[in-house]
Amino acid sequence: MTKTTPVHRMLRERLDASRASSRTRGALVGAAILVSFGFIATFSLAPPAPQSEAASIAAYAAEHAQDVDVSTVAAKQHLEATGAVERDEYDATDGEETFIAGGTNHDWAKLVLLYAGFPVNDVNVTVVTRWMRQENYVDSWWTRNNPLNNGWGASYGPGGTGRNVDLVAAARNAADALLRNRGYAAIRAAFMDGTDTAAIERAIWASPWASGHYANGSHWHYNPVPVVPAPRSAWGR
Repeated sequence: MTKTTPVHRMLRERLDASRASSRTRGALVGAAILVSFGFIATFSLAPPAPQSEAASIAAYAAEHAQDVDVSTVAAKQHLEATGAVERDEYDATDGEETFIAGGTNHDWAKLVLLYAGFPVNDVNVTVVTRWMRQENYVDSWWTRNNPLNNGWGASYGPGGTGRNVDLVAAARNAADALLRNRGYAAIRAAFMDGTDTAAIERAIWASPWASGHYANGSHWHYNPVPVVPAPRSAWGR
């Protein structure tokens, strides 16, 4: 039997304490590892925080970017604010009532061209107003409601002295004469072309419209014809 001495007891106590300390350190290290793993797992598995409203809007705008015409947007906002109605662009052509409402010698010339189906342009209007001046005084161009002294038609008197009920009827009758009389074919062609006043006027002089043929143009005047309105009664209004 081995005898235990005080020295032996002291050495054993120290050895036991050392072993206990080692177990304690091991336990602490293990616990630390488990805690660390737990934190990592928590951060790995936790869902991301939701985006803020501003971040969501910014992300949507980036994904659905569009080009915007600011002027168009501003125009639409103005229409909405004022209650105005937006309309498509369109072109308007002057018609019969526009010329009748105008009521001048130049309007009557346009009405004749309109009824005849000729271009209503500056060249053709210039010729018709000059022609009217050759047949009547400018200041009383509506005399007998027959500005061109048209003699075509059964209701007219001889030599273009007939009378129309109003200037609208006169324009229709003058257009009808130009379209239907075979002697006016060259006038029709020149008016339809509508690009050369001289060509139209030569066709008028050569036609049977005036028996004197306007002295083949030597009696023709070229200065601008002033705009003169006729009485509303002459228009049947």
